[in-house]
Amino acid sequence: MSERPVAPAIAADDLKALSIPEVAQRLGIPVSRVHQLVRDGHLLAIRSDGALGIPEDFLVDETTVKGLSGTVTVLRDGGYADEEIVRWLFEDDPSLPGTPISALRSNRGREVKRRAQAMAF
Repeated sequence: MSERPVAPAIAADDLKALSIPEVAQRLGIPVSRVHQLVRDGHLLAIRSDGALGIPEDFLVDETTVKGLSGTVTVLRDGGYADEEIVRWLFEDDPSLPGTPISALRSNRGREVKRRAQAMAF
């Protein structure tokens, strides 16, 4: 299996993560497809207490948060590591207001992507 990007433990105390099988069940897809989503940058994985997981806030109902993969791509292209991306997504941003992930979940992806583009370039 090819190497998949995994962000080290980040704010593990405040960040609820689902296991890969839980994400697969929630999305209605095989576990291998979840690993593919991580490899392709549609989702970011984190390690918490040695276990691999996906932040629960990256999912809405039975799908991933709209705009998440595009935001991740912009930041990766700008040289940000997955750990930095996850940290940024969950940090308060007074200009939004709130966190970038909460803005994405509230269908304010355009605002988040603008900030990500400004940071990346």
